[in-house]
Amino acid sequence: MNVWFYLFLIVLILLIILILKNLIIKNGINDISKSLKNILKSDTNNLITINTNNKELKRLANILNNSLQDLRELELEYKNGNQELKTSITNISHDLRTPLTAIRGYLDLMDNPNLNKKQVNYLKIIDCKVKDLTELTEQLFDFSKSIDIQNEIKKDNICINDILEESIVNFYSLLKKNNITPKIEICEEKVVRLLNENMLKRIFENIISNAIKYGKNNFNVKLYNNGTIEFSNIAYNLDPVSLEKLFDRYYTVRSAKKSNGIGLSIAKQLVDLSGGTIEAKYKNNILIIRVKFR
Repeated sequence: MNVWFYLFLIVLILLIILILKNLIIKNGINDISKSLKNILKSDTNNLITINTNNKELKRLANILNNSLQDLRELELEYKNGNQELKTSITNISHDLRTPLTAIRGYLDLMDNPNLNKKQVNYLKIIDCKVKDLTELTEQLFDFSKSIDIQNEIKKDNICINDILEESIVNFYSLLKKNNITPKIEICEEKVVRLLNENMLKRIFENIISNAIKYGKNNFNVKLYNNGTIEFSNIAYNLDPVSLEKLFDRYYTVRSAKKSNGIGLSIAKQLVDLSGGTIEAKYKNNILIIRVKFR
């Protein structure tokens, strides 16, 4: 009888030790998980710390800390590389703008009715190429701006109605110059979303300027009370492949006579960072860009 009692007591003690060890490991894993979650959420150089003598848990914490240090080094290299790239692109853009401005000036001086047909044709070709280079320069600037857009994600309660109206008004002179009378339908209900104001303005400006640049004297804007904004304009030479690539960076739809650049990649990137959605539809030569903020 005593043997069975002692045997039971030994098993009970071993079971209690096993349960305690399991609790220690569980608590240690929870501490590591919470610590890792807080470190990844915040911009900090802290490392994972645990209050346990368990060798396996300590080894796990050391492995994770080494990985965190490697990750921080890679992140620092990425940020430094992006800044260098942005500076280089900005400098290149400035260098391109100066001669392009001079070329445009000389082309304007050469524009006179006494030129023969061949000379006029040559000037048109040069003018077209200068416009292409000017557009490329602007895209380089856009790209340099898009590199650090994540620094702008400070959000507030923003009234989309007000920002949309302001953006359209800012393009009034350009719309008038291009003989475009926009059809605007904005719901009376105030549509408020948690957004970054500067990013929202850039989204609207990018889409509106794109429609003015490549549309055909037609531009419509609608804001619905569910947070959906529709921009539509006439656009020729779009096919399913072109439509699918519309938001690719600096994708250009080429026709036989001219280039219809539709650079909406930055707008898409900003919409994604804002937690919204953007899509394109094309029907009966009408391009519809639909943005929605939930």
